[in-house]
Amino acid sequence: MRIIGIDPGTGILGFGVIDVVNRNAQLVDAGVIRTPVKEDDAVRLLTIYEELTDIITATKPQMMSVEKLFFARNVTTAMTVAQARGVVLLCAMQAGLEIAEYTPMQIKQAITGYGKADKKQMQEMVRAILKLKVIPKPDDAADAIAAALTHAQFIR
Repeated sequence: MRIIGIDPGTGILGFGVIDVVNRNAQLVDAGVIRTPVKEDDAVRLLTIYEELTDIITATKPQMMSVEKLFFARNVTTAMTVAQARGVVLLCAMQAGLEIAEYTPMQIKQAITGYGKADKKQMQEMVRAILKLKVIPKPDDAADAIAAALTHAQFIR
């Protein structure tokens, strides 16, 4: 089974694609979609849509795991992340993917066993679970991989 995980954002959107076979996960691809800060929001969302559609077409996942927007101190940031999440969900629906959504706390709990784990703990566990030599970079890609691994655990 192939799962794409998404860490939504407008400026930087992380993605991570894993294959899960017999309870073993293997990294297929990971990275980020970046949009220029000075760009109009509509153009940024179109970039996310087009690039994520290309990634889904190239990697052919069956499922998508998306980090839920749980809390944001800045209302403007929350709104732009919510817009990016909407584009992500649209891409998933158009590709016929099953969608699962998890809060940051659920992802941390699934990956580290502790719902308040810090970034470093999360990244190290992602590296260990996938038996990678180095922690996936940038952070947004590692977070997206964690979302995919969380869904892999929930469907077992």
